Amino acid sequence: MASLPAEADTSVLLGLARALSHLSDAAWRTYPHPVSAAGSLEPNSEGWRRDEEGKHFSEVTDAIAKPNLPRYGSMIVSYSPLIESANRVGRALHDIDDPDLTKAVLAEAATEVAVVESAELGDLAGRAQQAVLLSREDASPVQVSAADRLLEQNPFGPAELFSSVDPTAAAVATAHWLAAAAEVTADASGRDAVDVVQEADNIEALPHETPTLVLGLIDAGATPHEAVTGLVRHALHALHVADGLLPDPTALREQLDDLEETLVDYGDNAPDLADVELRLPPLDPKRPARDLLEDLLTGIHACWLLHTEYDDLDDEDDDTSAEDWTAEQAEKHQRRSRERFAQLVRENAAHREPLV
Repeated sequence: MASLPAEADTSVLLGLARALSHLSDAAWRTYPHPVSAAGSLEPNSEGWRRDEEGKHFSEVTDAIAKPNLPRYGSMIVSYSPLIESANRVGRALHDIDDPDLTKAVLAEAATEVAVVESAELGDLAGRAQQAVLLSREDASPVQVSAADRLLEQNPFGPAELFSSVDPTAAAVATAHWLAAAAEVTADASGRDAVDVVQEADNIEALPHETPTLVLGLIDAGATPHEAVTGLVRHALHALHVADGLLPDPTALREQLDDLEETLVDYGDNAPDLADVELRLPPLDPKRPARDLLEDLLTGIHACWLLHTEYDDLDDEDDDTSAEDWTAEQAEKHQRRSRERFAQLVRENAAHREPLV
């Protein structure tokens, strides 16, 4: 960012670095938790607090340039984590007292704030691309459309889906394509579309629970957006357990009831309830959107696996038993099978309800 003054004490410089890290954390903390996902905007509600924090973005550079300083043994502290972080940066710069460093920090802070605001609008260009590492409670229509275009090119999921698109939005689009893939597979196999991923687990070991859950939600009437954001939000709320809070006691009671019924089925071989661990959300709370995206793409792969068991693919190697194929013939057959399946999924997806 800038050359540091040689005479500055190391502890003061480390304090500035720490304050800048806190400022970046506070700014990016608003991205996974948008106002649109909070519901009510009544005073002192969660939505109201998120909305108020968003309004403070325009005040960051002013807080850095003119921070609250101690006076007469006391100091004003902001309720806003973002503005208080900016004040800490400003106080660290005040202690260092280097105009060039202050100018560089102000420019950097303005850039960081602008980047978060760009990501909020669905633009992940440049530095805003770091948003792909965060799990957002809602999905930007711009990002959902971007993910949908990538999946239209490759329904199995290109690498860009992980590197250039918000993972929640990518998961929404992938849920849409998974539903299309499941329907194609159900038509070929005669199975219920909700069960095809679980059935494919008999061919290859797969994490089938989450894709099956999403297919069940969509079959019950949920949109891909509702299914995905609901699961991501539930996983993020599970992080409150670390703070000593239980976010959804009713859901936990239902999980415990299901667990007890499962243990009863084991009869005398059932372990003691006290020795059983229960995972609260189906997703990894530390990376729920990315975890969900990975599972949904695996679900599309699972649909293809089952589809190949029933698809009568016209192949020039049909006069040779599959067991006698060379590695080149097997690879060619698999490539043609994937291409045919991908095209069938594209055709099905084109007739489904539009994503945005």
